[in-house]
Amino acid sequence: MVAVALTSARAGARAAGQFASGVSLVEVYANVFDSTGQPVTGLTVDDFRVSEDGEPQRITTFAAGEFPLSVAIGIDRSFSMAGQRLALAKAAARTFLDALRPADQVMVLAVGSEAGIVAPLSSDRAAARAAIDALEPWGTTPLHDTTVAALDAIQPAKGRRALVLISDGSDRYSRTTATELLDEVRRRDVLIYPIAIGSARPAIFAELSTATGGRTLFVKDPRELQSGMATIARDLRLQYLLGYTPSRPPSAEPEWRAIQLQVARPNVRVRARDGYYSR
Repeated sequence: MVAVALTSARAGARAAGQFASGVSLVEVYANVFDSTGQPVTGLTVDDFRVSEDGEPQRITTFAAGEFPLSVAIGIDRSFSMAGQRLALAKAAARTFLDALRPADQVMVLAVGSEAGIVAPLSSDRAAARAAIDALEPWGTTPLHDTTVAALDAIQPAKGRRALVLISDGSDRYSRTTATELLDEVRRRDVLIYPIAIGSARPAIFAELSTATGGRTLFVKDPRELQSGMATIARDLRLQYLLGYTPSRPPSAEPEWRAIQLQVARPNVRVRARDGYYSR
Protein backbone atom coordinates (compact mmCIF):
# COMPACT_ATOMS: atom_id res chain seq x y z
CA MET A 1 0.00 0.00 0.00
CA VAL A 2 1.43 3.38 -1.00
CA ALA A 3 0.39 6.48 0.90
CA VAL A 4 0.44 9.81 -0.91
CA ALA A 5 1.48 12.43 1.65
CA LEU A 6 -0.37 15.72 1.77
CA THR A 7 0.60 19.13 3.06
CA SER A 8 -1.79 21.72 4.40
CA ALA A 9 -2.66 24.88 2.48
CA ARG A 10 -2.36 27.84 4.86
CA ALA A 11 -3.89 31.31 4.57
CA GLY A 12 -2.49 33.02 1.50
CA ALA A 13 -2.01 29.72 -0.32
CA ARG A 14 -5.47 28.23 -0.28
CA ALA A 15 -6.86 25.38 -2.34
CA ALA A 16 -8.25 26.34 -5.72
CA GLY A 17 -11.59 24.74 -4.88
CA GLN A 18 -12.20 26.71 -1.69
CA PHE A 19 -15.66 28.12 -1.05
CA ALA A 20 -15.00 31.82 -1.46
CA SER A 21 -16.17 33.22 -4.73
CA GLY A 22 -17.62 36.18 -6.52
CA VAL A 23 -20.82 34.43 -5.67
CA SER A 24 -23.32 33.48 -8.31
CA LEU A 25 -25.09 30.80 -6.27
CA VAL A 26 -24.74 29.91 -2.60
CA GLU A 27 -25.57 26.27 -1.85
CA VAL A 28 -26.60 25.12 1.61
CA TYR A 29 -27.06 21.48 2.61
CA ALA A 30 -29.34 21.04 5.61
CA ASN A 31 -30.63 18.33 7.92
CA VAL A 32 -33.92 18.80 9.77
CA PHE A 33 -34.79 16.85 12.94
CA ASP A 34 -37.88 16.55 15.11
CA SER A 35 -37.96 16.84 18.90
CA THR A 36 -36.81 13.22 19.29
CA GLY A 37 -33.83 13.68 16.97
CA GLN A 38 -35.33 11.78 14.06
CA PRO A 39 -34.93 13.15 10.50
CA VAL A 40 -37.83 15.14 9.12
CA THR A 41 -38.52 14.22 5.50
CA GLY A 42 -41.09 15.39 2.97
CA LEU A 43 -40.43 19.12 3.35
CA THR A 44 -40.82 21.44 0.35
CA VAL A 45 -39.17 24.69 -0.62
CA ASP A 46 -42.08 26.58 0.94
CA ASP A 47 -41.14 25.21 4.36
CA PHE A 48 -37.73 26.92 4.34
CA ARG A 49 -36.63 30.52 4.98
CA VAL A 50 -33.08 31.65 4.22
CA SER A 51 -31.50 34.92 5.33
CA GLU A 52 -28.01 36.31 4.78
CA ASP A 53 -26.76 38.74 7.41
CA GLY A 54 -30.39 39.13 8.45
CA GLU A 55 -31.69 39.89 4.94
CA PRO A 56 -34.25 37.42 3.49
CA GLN A 57 -33.10 35.63 0.32
CA ARG A 58 -35.11 34.03 -2.48
CA ILE A 59 -34.48 30.30 -2.78
CA THR A 60 -33.94 29.49 -6.45
CA THR A 61 -32.64 25.92 -6.13
CA PHE A 62 -34.20 23.18 -4.02
CA ALA A 63 -33.88 19.41 -3.88
CA ALA A 64 -34.59 16.75 -1.30
CA GLY A 65 -33.27 13.26 -0.93
CA GLU A 66 -30.05 11.76 -2.16
CA PHE A 67 -27.29 13.76 -3.85
CA PRO A 68 -23.90 12.68 -5.20
CA LEU A 69 -21.47 12.36 -2.30
CA SER A 70 -17.68 12.47 -2.15
CA VAL A 71 -16.40 11.70 1.33
CA ALA A 72 -12.97 11.43 2.90
CA ILE A 73 -12.56 9.13 5.91
CA GLY A 74 -9.63 10.35 7.99
CA ILE A 75 -8.39 7.84 10.56
CA ASP A 76 -5.96 8.96 13.26
CA ARG A 77 -3.32 6.24 13.41
CA SER A 78 -0.85 8.09 15.65
CA PHE A 79 0.79 6.23 18.51
CA SER A 80 -1.75 7.72 20.95
CA MET A 81 -4.41 5.69 19.08
CA ALA A 82 -2.50 2.40 19.22
CA GLY A 83 -4.32 -0.69 20.41
CA GLN A 84 -8.05 -0.72 21.07
CA ARG A 85 -8.67 2.85 19.90
CA LEU A 86 -7.25 2.23 16.43
CA ALA A 87 -9.09 -1.08 16.19
CA LEU A 88 -12.35 0.71 17.07
CA ALA A 89 -11.66 3.46 14.55
CA LYS A 90 -11.05 0.94 11.78
CA ALA A 91 -14.21 -1.00 12.64
CA ALA A 92 -16.22 2.23 12.66
CA ALA A 93 -14.84 3.23 9.26
CA ARG A 94 -15.89 -0.14 7.85
CA THR A 95 -19.40 0.35 9.28
CA PHE A 96 -19.58 3.74 7.59
CA LEU A 97 -18.48 2.26 4.27
CA ASP A 98 -21.20 -0.37 4.44
CA ALA A 99 -23.87 2.28 5.07
CA LEU A 100 -23.03 4.38 2.00
CA ARG A 101 -24.76 4.08 -1.36
CA PRO A 102 -22.95 2.19 -4.13
CA ALA A 103 -22.46 5.35 -6.21
CA ASP A 104 -20.90 7.36 -3.36
CA GLN A 105 -17.21 8.19 -3.81
CA VAL A 106 -14.88 7.45 -0.87
CA MET A 107 -11.28 8.40 -0.09
CA VAL A 108 -9.33 7.00 2.87
CA LEU A 109 -6.74 9.14 4.66
CA ALA A 110 -4.20 7.93 7.21
CA VAL A 111 -3.58 10.68 9.76
CA GLY A 112 -0.28 10.53 11.63
CA SER A 113 2.58 13.00 11.56
CA GLU A 114 1.06 13.95 8.21
CA ALA A 115 -2.09 13.08 6.28
CA GLY A 116 -1.63 10.52 3.52
CA ILE A 117 -4.06 9.21 0.92
CA VAL A 118 -4.07 5.42 1.28
CA ALA A 119 -7.10 4.88 -0.99
CA PRO A 120 -7.87 7.49 -3.66
CA LEU A 121 -11.39 8.78 -4.27
CA SER A 122 -13.49 6.09 -5.96
CA SER A 123 -16.54 3.86 -5.52
CA ASP A 124 -14.29 0.82 -5.05
CA ARG A 125 -15.27 -0.36 -1.57
CA ALA A 126 -12.86 -3.28 -1.61
CA ALA A 127 -9.89 -0.96 -2.09
CA ALA A 128 -11.10 1.36 0.67
CA ARG A 129 -11.65 -1.54 3.06
CA ALA A 130 -8.21 -2.99 2.31
CA ALA A 131 -6.59 0.38 2.99
CA ILE A 132 -8.40 0.65 6.32
CA ASP A 133 -7.45 -2.89 7.34
CA ALA A 134 -3.78 -2.23 6.59
CA LEU A 135 -3.43 0.82 8.86
CA GLU A 136 -0.85 0.50 11.62
CA PRO A 137 0.08 2.99 14.38
CA TRP A 138 2.56 5.62 13.25
CA GLY A 139 3.58 9.16 14.08
CA THR A 140 2.38 11.99 16.27
CA THR A 141 -0.81 14.00 15.72
CA PRO A 142 -0.55 17.54 14.36
CA LEU A 143 -4.33 17.28 14.10
CA HIS A 144 -5.01 20.87 13.03
CA ASP A 145 -2.44 20.68 10.21
CA THR A 146 -3.63 17.30 8.97
CA THR A 147 -7.29 18.37 9.07
CA VAL A 148 -6.48 21.23 6.69
CA ALA A 149 -4.59 18.80 4.46
CA ALA A 150 -7.56 16.41 4.47
CA LEU A 151 -9.87 19.26 3.47
CA ASP A 152 -7.54 20.13 0.61
CA ALA A 153 -7.70 16.51 -0.57
CA ILE A 154 -11.50 16.28 -0.74
CA GLN A 155 -12.34 19.87 -1.77
CA PRO A 156 -11.72 19.37 -5.54
CA ALA A 157 -14.22 16.47 -5.68
CA LYS A 158 -17.56 16.95 -7.40
CA GLY A 159 -20.94 17.25 -5.73
CA ARG A 160 -21.39 17.19 -1.96
CA ARG A 161 -18.13 16.92 -0.06
CA ALA A 162 -17.69 15.61 3.48
CA LEU A 163 -14.86 14.73 5.85
CA VAL A 164 -15.37 12.11 8.56
CA LEU A 165 -12.48 12.38 11.03
CA ILE A 166 -11.96 9.71 13.71
CA SER A 167 -9.41 10.64 16.38
CA ASP A 168 -8.68 10.84 20.08
CA GLY A 169 -8.69 14.59 19.43
CA SER A 170 -5.27 15.32 20.89
CA ASP A 171 -3.38 17.88 18.79
CA ARG A 172 0.40 17.77 18.99
CA TYR A 173 2.92 20.01 17.24
CA SER A 174 0.54 21.68 14.74
CA ARG A 175 1.65 24.94 13.20
CA THR A 176 -2.03 25.75 12.58
CA THR A 177 -3.83 27.13 15.63
CA ALA A 178 -7.43 26.26 16.46
CA THR A 179 -8.50 29.74 15.34
CA GLU A 180 -6.66 29.38 12.03
CA LEU A 181 -8.15 25.93 11.48
CA LEU A 182 -11.67 27.27 11.94
CA ASP A 183 -10.95 30.06 9.47
CA GLU A 184 -9.61 27.56 6.93
CA VAL A 185 -12.72 25.40 7.34
CA ARG A 186 -14.99 28.35 6.65
CA ARG A 187 -13.18 29.06 3.39
CA ARG A 188 -14.08 25.64 2.04
CA ASP A 189 -17.30 23.85 1.21
CA VAL A 190 -16.95 20.57 3.10
CA LEU A 191 -19.25 19.09 5.75
CA ILE A 192 -17.13 17.95 8.71
CA TYR A 193 -18.01 15.09 11.06
CA PRO A 194 -15.35 14.89 13.82
CA ILE A 195 -15.55 11.82 16.07
CA ALA A 196 -13.65 11.82 19.35
CA ILE A 197 -12.59 8.51 20.90
CA GLY A 198 -11.24 8.82 24.42
CA SER A 199 -11.70 10.66 27.67
CA ALA A 200 -12.56 14.11 26.30
CA ARG A 201 -13.83 15.85 23.18
CA PRO A 202 -11.84 18.90 22.09
CA ALA A 203 -13.91 22.10 21.85
CA ILE A 204 -12.66 22.58 18.28
CA PHE A 205 -14.59 19.48 17.18
CA ALA A 206 -17.93 21.09 18.02
CA GLU A 207 -16.86 24.30 16.30
CA LEU A 208 -15.86 22.46 13.12
CA SER A 209 -19.17 20.65 12.87
CA THR A 210 -21.24 23.75 13.65
CA ALA A 211 -19.42 25.89 11.10
CA THR A 212 -19.92 23.38 8.29
CA GLY A 213 -23.30 21.85 9.10
CA GLY A 214 -21.89 18.48 10.12
CA ARG A 215 -22.22 16.54 13.35
CA THR A 216 -19.72 15.69 16.09
CA LEU A 217 -19.69 12.57 18.25
CA PHE A 218 -17.96 11.89 21.55
CA VAL A 219 -17.62 8.16 22.15
CA LYS A 220 -16.78 6.74 25.57
CA ASP A 221 -18.55 3.41 25.16
CA PRO A 222 -17.12 1.47 22.16
CA ARG A 223 -20.58 0.09 21.44
CA GLU A 224 -21.78 3.61 20.62
CA LEU A 225 -19.26 4.09 17.83
CA GLN A 226 -20.83 1.71 15.32
CA SER A 227 -24.32 3.20 15.72
CA GLY A 228 -22.86 6.71 15.59
CA MET A 229 -21.21 6.03 12.23
CA ALA A 230 -24.45 4.60 10.87
CA THR A 231 -26.24 7.76 12.05
CA ILE A 232 -23.78 9.98 10.18
CA ALA A 233 -24.28 7.94 7.01
CA ARG A 234 -28.04 8.31 7.45
CA ASP A 235 -27.72 12.07 7.89
CA LEU A 236 -25.78 12.32 4.65
CA ARG A 237 -28.53 10.42 2.84
CA LEU A 238 -31.36 12.62 4.17
CA GLN A 239 -30.36 16.18 3.39
CA TYR A 240 -32.04 19.12 1.69
CA LEU A 241 -30.23 21.30 -0.83
CA LEU A 242 -31.11 24.99 -0.97
CA GLY A 243 -29.54 27.51 -3.30
CA TYR A 244 -29.87 31.28 -3.60
CA THR A 245 -28.18 34.20 -5.33
CA PRO A 246 -27.32 36.82 -2.70
CA SER A 247 -29.30 40.03 -3.02
CA ARG A 248 -26.22 42.01 -1.98
CA PRO A 249 -23.39 42.04 -4.55
CA PRO A 250 -19.98 40.66 -3.57
CA SER A 251 -17.42 42.94 -2.00
CA ALA A 252 -13.97 43.70 -3.40
CA GLU A 253 -12.31 42.01 -0.41
CA PRO A 254 -13.23 38.69 1.22
CA GLU A 255 -15.93 39.13 3.84
CA TRP A 256 -17.80 36.76 6.10
CA ARG A 257 -21.54 36.46 5.47
CA ALA A 258 -23.73 34.69 8.02
CA ILE A 259 -26.47 32.32 6.84
CA GLN A 260 -29.65 31.85 8.87
CA LEU A 261 -31.87 28.93 7.91
CA GLN A 262 -35.33 28.38 9.40
CA VAL A 263 -38.09 25.83 8.83
CA ALA A 264 -41.75 26.79 9.15
CA ARG A 265 -42.64 23.74 11.21
CA PRO A 266 -43.09 23.51 14.99
CA ASN A 267 -40.58 21.71 17.20
CA VAL A 268 -37.92 21.09 14.57
CA ARG A 269 -34.18 21.70 14.62
CA VAL A 270 -32.10 22.61 11.57
CA ARG A 271 -28.43 21.83 11.05
CA ALA A 272 -26.58 23.66 8.26
CA ARG A 273 -23.39 25.66 7.82
CA ASP A 274 -23.43 29.06 9.42
CA GLY A 275 -22.01 31.17 6.60
CA TYR A 276 -19.38 31.62 3.90
CA TYR A 277 -16.70 33.98 2.65
CA SER A 278 -17.69 36.22 -0.27
CA ARG A 279 -15.19 38.03 -2.46
